[in-house]
Amino acid sequence: QVQLVESGGGLVQAGGSLRLSCAASGRTFRSYAMGWFRQAPGKEREFVAGISWSGGSTTYASSMKGRFTISRDNAKNTVYLQMDSLKPEDTAVYYCAASTTGWGPLSEYDYWGQGTQVTLSS
Repeated sequence: QVQLVESGGGLVQAGGSLRLSCAASGRTFRSYAMGWFRQAPGKEREFVAGISWSGGSTTYASSMKGRFTISRDNAKNTVYLQMDSLKPEDTAVYYCAASTTGWGPLSEYDYWGQGTQVTLSS
């Protein structure tokens, strides 16, 4: 099992940047592909980005590509989401998740964090 704890959320002005972190417990972090998802009020949860076990492959939702960057540090058991050029519509709770099957939007994610709130002010 793995436990995930997100951090780094907060209030930021449109056009600004934030870096989210997701710290994983356990010594098997490198066994999991990782993903970031988000859920805005009144909307369904949506895929943001995913990264492979080694970090060598990444994938992004089209609306985030070019603005968000996912990365991981297996030595620190941490996955990151760098978010730049933030827009008001990026306001959401952001979740990280771990998967043994893949890092895409349709992969099965077995473990989820509690989420961190990101709020954009215009």
